Amino acid sequence: MPKLIEHPTVIAAAGTKPKQIQEFAGRVNSGHGNISIARMVSPHGWREPGQRPQFEEITLVLRGMLRVEHDGGKIDVRAGQAVVAKPGEWVRYSTPEPDGAEYVAVCVPAFSPDTVNRDA
Repeated sequence: MPKLIEHPTVIAAAGTKPKQIQEFAGRVNSGHGNISIARMVSPHGWREPGQRPQFEEITLVLRGMLRVEHDGGKIDVRAGQAVVAKPGEWVRYSTPEPDGAEYVAVCVPAFSPDTVNRDA
């Protein structure tokens, strides 16, 4: 029988300004270790530390623009676009535009603070 996920768990975010992470499926909200699905709402000027995660992250931007810095430069991902970061790639996410951004992140396997490998 399908299981309804009635509401997400709000998780504290890393970065320079408060960003809201709403985990619908993952280690915290649903006990899934193989995948995590979270809705993110980040304000103008938010930026997190660089990271070299051990998971693949697929990010779909719903509103605004998400900047993804990587070893070769940067990618600006706009509403209706997505970006895929492979395990082991260095990336840093930010929302530099005035309206911030809203996006969905899917991590395989599920996001874990132990496997995100943030810069010091």
